Amino acid sequence: MKKIALLMAVSTSIVSFGQSPKEKGMNYPQTPKGETVDVYFDTKVSDPYRWLEDDKSTETAAWVKKENKVTYDYLDKIPFRNALKIRLEKLWNYEKISAPFKEGNFIYYYKNNGLQNQSVLYRKDGKGKEAVFLDPNTFSKLGTTSLGGVDFSKDGSKVAYSISEGGSDWRKVMVMDVDNFKILEDTLVDVKFSGISWRGNEGFYYSSYDKPKGSELSAKTDQHKLYYHKLGTAQKDDLVIFGADLKRRYVNGGVTEDNHYLVISAANSTYGNELYIQDLTKPNSRIVCIVDNFNSDNGVIDNEGEKLFIETDLNAPNKHIVSVEVNNPKPENWKDVIPETEHVLTVSTGSGFIFANYMKDAVSIVKQYDYSGKLVREIQLPGLGTVSGFGGKAAEKTLYYSFTNYTTPGTIYSFEPKSGKSAVYQKPEVDFKSEDYVSTQVFYTSKDGTKIPMIITHKKGLKLNGKNPTILYGYGGFNISLTPSFGISNAVWMENGGIYAVANLRGGGEYGKKWHDAGTKMQKQNVFDDFIAAAEYLIAQKYTSSDFLAIRGGSNGGLLVGATMTQRPDLMKVALPAVGVMDMLRYHTFTSGAGWAFDYGTSADNKEMFEYLKSYSPVQNVKAGVHYPATMVTTGDHDDRVVPAHSFKFAAELQEKQTESNPVLIRIDINAGHGAGKSVAATIQENVDIQAFALYNMGFTELPK
Repeated sequence: MKKIALLMAVSTSIVSFGQSPKEKGMNYPQTPKGETVDVYFDTKVSDPYRWLEDDKSTETAAWVKKENKVTYDYLDKIPFRNALKIRLEKLWNYEKISAPFKEGNFIYYYKNNGLQNQSVLYRKDGKGKEAVFLDPNTFSKLGTTSLGGVDFSKDGSKVAYSISEGGSDWRKVMVMDVDNFKILEDTLVDVKFSGISWRGNEGFYYSSYDKPKGSELSAKTDQHKLYYHKLGTAQKDDLVIFGADLKRRYVNGGVTEDNHYLVISAANSTYGNELYIQDLTKPNSRIVCIVDNFNSDNGVIDNEGEKLFIETDLNAPNKHIVSVEVNNPKPENWKDVIPETEHVLTVSTGSGFIFANYMKDAVSIVKQYDYSGKLVREIQLPGLGTVSGFGGKAAEKTLYYSFTNYTTPGTIYSFEPKSGKSAVYQKPEVDFKSEDYVSTQVFYTSKDGTKIPMIITHKKGLKLNGKNPTILYGYGGFNISLTPSFGISNAVWMENGGIYAVANLRGGGEYGKKWHDAGTKMQKQNVFDDFIAAAEYLIAQKYTSSDFLAIRGGSNGGLLVGATMTQRPDLMKVALPAVGVMDMLRYHTFTSGAGWAFDYGTSADNKEMFEYLKSYSPVQNVKAGVHYPATMVTTGDHDDRVVPAHSFKFAAELQEKQTESNPVLIRIDINAGHGAGKSVAATIQENVDIQAFALYNMGFTELPK
């Protein structure tokens, strides 16, 4: 759910623009209103579109079909929409290859020839002969079934892989022999929010919920369980390892590389987890608790024999690495290996080293340590941007990492941990001249005086005349950091003279736990204020103006857009909320939504929390007689993360109450979910439609020549 210059100077291009197209008589479908009223702490709240929450009803299906017809009829008349698609397809059409990894006797890697709907998993044998291993493009005719997690047995002779159908979070798991491609047993079904982790070659661990009553796409799923599946046995006989008696919303288990320990994480929300460990070398050994509360994030990153290495933010908001003996693993016995610094830490391990990836103002700094905590070197990176990787098995001699920023397509580097030498492993050949663009980081002031970073990217030589089409993107939640990365659709936007600006709002993880906490629960308004201040900065500095500004965000970022456009509808010309959490009074009643309560709180908590949520909840804050910006809501009919009812209800409210001529559309992808696994064709078309809608409503009738 993350990210996504029409240069107005007539000396460089001729562009038709003016007032926004007048959309007289937008003929929206009639959305019947019900009489549902909920009572929260003696306050009555009407919910007239409650019926749209029933994703299985024929009435909802008919409404979706009618809304999509209105939307696509509108998009079809945009004169430059096809030209955008041609350019985006051309730019997208380059070979993409992942970093390789070794399993058993083969080297594996993902590759996409350019416009394949799904990337293909390839392998090479000891002689360097390449072959297709798994091709998800063959899983379904429409490219809507995607490959999820892939995990190999200890000796690499078997693989368990998951697939998602129609973008759903529910998965199926297959087990295959890697030599003869034979499926070894019946498919495991109804697996959700799960990794796959083998115990030797005999079986593997996975997680899921009991299948809910009612719709599997919207019914609440609240008790996660960790299972062990022994190869050759029926799924109904899988052992529940954790979660049967102790109710937790998120439970996951993984086996250490030496197959000595099972590490279990259990949580009730998106922040804070209990940590457990089990000795797999001793039959029927008990599960031992390491952390018995939800006050910190904790994870075992590796072990050396009976010594565990743990990444944690306990007593260290920016995280540190500690070690502890497994026979006495409680936090009071933890010892610092890599102490906390002023910068937020994420960690990977490989080749017998620890790699500390620090984030300084949303940009990566990487340091290599040995397991005693001794600094080996600071790694010289290709530039300022986002680095990920450096992970691998202890015996690997070469590791890999990727580097990207807003003007640099993701490039993979090989790295020799002993010498510190880096070399380009795979550089994509993209039809984009990075040297013609510039990214600038600025710090602007939010409503309460807090300094917020934002990176602004555009063509060199941009004129600050207030007339540059601009997309302002944000997220601001769940400790997620928006770091610089190249996006093909953003490249097309900037080629056409547009500005792409990303604000690092509170609620994210850019400055650690305090930054995250400052955008949660009763401080959530800080996030919206930060976003509003970003828009005001761009306008005040004449990068753009309200007539040429679009705001965009997905999931929690969809909430961000919905709240911002209902609080300050005058600030932007276009609003683009995607798969957003729009009904803050009811989000916790769907699928796993209750787990988001650390960030949001719930309407059931207390009267004060209910009133706070109601004060910004987008669905409840659409008002009649207000001139809202041109809006295109996007969602998927199989989104079981943020159910599409959020977007349905928000769009219905806007269509009923919008004044003047700005259109309110909802674009509903069929057989699509929250975003993961979406086909390349569907992704391209969605981005084409978003950019076409934005430019058209900024007054453009053609693209620059």
